[in-house]
Amino acid sequence: MGHRIRVQRKGRSPNYNAHRKGRKGPAKLRQLDTHEKNGYICGTVVKFLHDKGRGAPLAKIRFPLLNANGATEDKIKKSKGLQTITVAAVEGLKQGQRVFFGDKAALEIGNCLPIGKMPEGTIISSVEEKYGDK
Repeated sequence: MGHRIRVQRKGRSPNYNAHRKGRKGPAKLRQLDTHEKNGYICGTVVKFLHDKGRGAPLAKIRFPLLNANGATEDKIKKSKGLQTITVAAVEGLKQGQRVFFGDKAALEIGNCLPIGKMPEGTIISSVEEKYGDK
């Protein structure tokens, strides 16, 4: 008579289940659009969140919702169109900080730009498998 192996013991116990309640949602980047491909778009870090079952905090970033024609700031303020995304927070990111997403964004903490535009030896996080796959 042998013992039950560990995998079998984990299957029966409620101690090894993942915490599913209280999740804040997936950590994804913006959907790639013409503003990011041809230049950059500016967003503001609104707040930081703690997500159960995740080792790093999440940052909620708010962007203006732009149309394909490139709406002006007056139109955006009137419509109050805002897009909010949740990303994994990097060390050095602050609440209220402006972050830039796109090909021509500056190389600073919190900004998101293609890996080909960064110099060799740059410390990076949240790498996409394919360009634009979130």
